[in-house]
Formats: sequence, structure tokens, C-alpha cells
Amino acid sequence: MPSFLKNISKFYGTGEKNAAGQSLEEFLERYDPYKYPTPSCTTDAVIFSYEGESCETIDGLKVLLVKRSNHPGIGYWALPGGFVNLKENLEDTARRELEEETGVRGLVMEQVAAYGDYDRDPRTRVITTAYMALVHRTDVKVRAGDDAADAVWCGLELKEMPNRVPGTEKEENMERDKNRKFYRLNVKCEERGFETDAYVEYAAAGHLIREEKYTVTRQGEIASDHAAIIVQALLRLDARLRKRS
Repeated sequence: MPSFLKNISKFYGTGEKNAAGQSLEEFLERYDPYKYPTPSCTTDAVIFSYEGESCETIDGLKVLLVKRSNHPGIGYWALPGGFVNLKENLEDTARRELEEETGVRGLVMEQVAAYGDYDRDPRTRVITTAYMALVHRTDVKVRAGDDAADAVWCGLELKEMPNRVPGTEKEENMERDKNRKFYRLNVKCEERGFETDAYVEYAAAGHLIREEKYTVTRQGEIASDHAAIIVQALLRLDARLRKRS
């Protein structure tokens, strides 16, 4: 098939032919991008809002959530997001989906992490890249759109749960371990009469090089692994605010 890109000049390397005697053009002409099963890619956006003159702490922050109007997770609350177009940069997808689902636009967005467990979506293999932003509540106007049944600001409360694994059928007593922590995330919207608790486990390994993972152990009414994404973004913002104060 022809090259995916019109301009391939930066991909010539040294200009040699490969072991099959192909130039770059010949290689691309015969290349089959569907030789291997291809995962789908999405983005999700964690939009925090604060009131007052400035944001000094994560206490009192709200997060922008949409209510899913279709499967999977129909009726549950989720982060604004959706599928990446073939010729679209990730940050552009995050901004487009945010605007389509909530009407919010023009934000500075920071990439948080990629979430790619194979079982995170029943439709197909879906890998999502999470972004975060922070706005003053009065600077944006929210309206539900696209496939979102509703879009609202929800209150947040994050609490560390020491010495146990919450959300499992049999709670497990644990020794204190700085590389393993457990959190309860309370999400509440009085305007919609909605409140739910989700539980997230944090695990880490390594020192100079750190392997970190956030896993939902009980999701409540938060879709997919979005509670873990919210917790990771919230903790990053909390650490940054504490360092600044």
C-alpha cells in the first residue's frame, strides 16, 4: 500500500536498500499494516476545577465527568474522552473529545500516563493516554454533547487506607509498605443526587528507575479504570502543590 505520509524525506536514513533489496518506497508499497492485530487508541481527560483566587490544595477540587449513554459502562460516570483519529496527534484528540462531550475548550493539558491493560475494554484492545488540566470554575462553561448523556462537576475526596487492601471480597491485612498503598476515592454530585466510592491500589518498584501502577480494585459507578486515572492525576497535582507551598 502507498505510504501513510505524503512526505517521507526524514525516513530515508542512509538511503541504503534493505536485505530484500528494497528502497524505502518499495518497502512501503509492499508493507501490510494489518499483518498484526492492531490495538485501538483513545484519550481521556481529567479536568480539575477550583474556586477562590488560586489553587493551594487539592481539598475542594472538583472533576469534570460525563455520564455514558452507551455500552460499555452505560449509565456510569466517566472521564471525557474517545478514539484517536488516524491523522490526529494525541493532545489534539484529548482537546477535541473534551470539547465534543463537554463544550470545554482551550485548556493547557499535561499528559499523565498511558493505561493499557488488555482487559480494560470489552469491545477490543484499547490503550488510552490520560491528560489532566486545572481551571477556575468560572472560566469554563460545561454542556453535554456527542455521546455523553450528561456532563457535570463532581466533588472529590481522596483518603489513603493504611494496612489493608480495600475493595476486595476478603480484605487483606498488610504490613506498611511505602511501595504499596490503597486509596478510597469518593465522587459526589449533589446536583444529580450521585455519590460513589471507588478503591484504587498503588504499587511501585525500583528506586532511581520507578515502575508504578494504579489499579482499580472496586470501581463503584466510575467507568472502566477511570478512578485509577483520577487518583494518579490527583496525587501528582497534590505533590506539586505541596512542593510549591
